[in-house]
Amino acid sequence: MSLTWVIAGSIAQGCLAMFLFMLGAFAGGGLANGGNLSRGQIAILDSALYLLPASCIVSAAVVIYLYHKGATANAYWWYVLPILCTVIYFTYTNRLSGR
Repeated sequence: MSLTWVIAGSIAQGCLAMFLFMLGAFAGGGLANGGNLSRGQIAILDSALYLLPASCIVSAAVVIYLYHKGATANAYWWYVLPILCTVIYFTYTNRLSGR
């Protein structure tokens, strides 16, 4: 693993965390205002507001930790975690908006 790519990836994860917070705020707020949602669905949207950015921070922290432990380049795959979480969030919001 290269320190340059670990730093660049961690900075990118920080930027993505801010973007995902705004995405969760506006997408969740739009669905909550425009639809007839249950308390459980609103709770999921509210938690996604914090969990999406947290997945970025966790993935960056794991890659930094693995870099210090001397892991191989396969550790970069941890950077995909927030993207998978975002795909799940988009799928959920798409199903909610289609109701």
